[in-house]
Amino acid sequence: MNEPVVPARDIVSVSALVRQARGLLEMNLPMLWVEGEISNLARPASGHLYFTLKDEFAQVRCAMFRTRALLLREAPANGRQVLVRARVTLYEARGEFQLVVESLEPAGEGRLRRAFEALRARLEAEGLFDAAHKRAIPRLAQRIGVLTSPAGAALRDVLTTLARRAPQIPVIVYPVPVQGDGAAAKIIAMLKTAAARAECDVLLLVRGGGSLEDLQAFNDEALARAVRACPIPVIAGIGHETDVSITDLVADLRAATPTAAAVAASPDTADWRERTTRLTLRLHGALQRRRQRLAQLLQSLRARLDRQQPRRRLEAHAQRLDELDGRLRRALAARLRQRRQRQAQLLMRLAAQSPRRRLAEQRRRLKTAQGRLEPATLRRRMQGLAGHHEALVRRLAAAMRHRLAVQQARYAALLRELHALSPLATLARGYAIVRDAEGRALRHAGDVAEGSRITAQLAHGRLHCRVEPAGDDEAGL
Repeated sequence: MNEPVVPARDIVSVSALVRQARGLLEMNLPMLWVEGEISNLARPASGHLYFTLKDEFAQVRCAMFRTRALLLREAPANGRQVLVRARVTLYEARGEFQLVVESLEPAGEGRLRRAFEALRARLEAEGLFDAAHKRAIPRLAQRIGVLTSPAGAALRDVLTTLARRAPQIPVIVYPVPVQGDGAAAKIIAMLKTAAARAECDVLLLVRGGGSLEDLQAFNDEALARAVRACPIPVIAGIGHETDVSITDLVADLRAATPTAAAVAASPDTADWRERTTRLTLRLHGALQRRRQRLAQLLQSLRARLDRQQPRRRLEAHAQRLDELDGRLRRALAARLRQRRQRQAQLLMRLAAQSPRRRLAEQRRRLKTAQGRLEPATLRRRMQGLAGHHEALVRRLAAAMRHRLAVQQARYAALLRELHALSPLATLARGYAIVRDAEGRALRHAGDVAEGSRITAQLAHGRLHCRVEPAGDDEAGL
């Protein structure tokens, strides 16, 4: 009968299995946003951050490396609810599923920012931000309208700037709230009022800086559509230079600050100022284009670098280094405790064998015996003890001399062994070490060209030589 055929087993190593699982995770799960609570936060000396991100049902280990952690505006803490942008991977050294965090922000601000980005993408897809739909700002406005809070610092900055640049232009203030519930609806109503009255050539919609929550009124979709539909050109000067709202993007002109909005709306009376402005705008455009080109180049290089994956390997090595550092510190601490315990035991044994202790015992016994023994007997015992003490001293001195002689003999043997292996002993027998101009030891005559400089190290000193052509007698050697 034919024996059944046993199929061959496809066996893989643990490292190959974990590496394959890591590749599947990284290929099939894109960069994603994850929200949770920070716990078990660790900050080793390397500057990397390690923590657990959890919710009420599950948890996952996270690692944020030093280059990314340095970009955080505030340090994370245990118990804080955060939103992280991370890629899914597998830490091969422990076979542990983890997230490598690229950015981290508070969870509340993250929800507002996601809503902002979603609305921005939708309105941009509709063409609401297209420059072709935006109207030109009049160079010589006859009247300027300002929509802002009458109690805010933005109005004061705008009026001060307009009074300095163009005091002859009348200014009409349309009071509106700039934050809080219902602020967007009131701004929309005032825009419609200003459009119906048609008494201004340009409108400034301004407010001071604030958090993302404070600027929520200007991220309202209805307000964005009202600004786009307004027949009067609108300049938006909302927040600080780094603050960007939906209203900024849909307005006919976005100014970095309320003061900049007033500058953009007011005319320059001097020709030199106008030419300087044009040159500034051209320079800004050139710098912007150059920055975009450099950003594209950087993105391309970063993509090439990511394909080669050296950063991920460095991150894995860095994490492994932190783990090994912790293990080394624990091992050293345990070894130190063992050594201290051993030292304490040896000290106790040494104290138990100390001659002082035995002498003290003998003195105590001698004092006890002095009251009971006859003087002659006491003298004999004292003489015996003195002789015993002298014998112990002689034995100790002999043992020390013997131990010293043994160690000296061992040292001499090691010295002879070292001398036998020393290259200096070889040189002393007439040999030499020949090196080329770069200091490499030469073992074959063909390793150097004719005319090259070489150095011969002798037992005493060096010879600097030059390679000459081999004669007829040396050609066959």
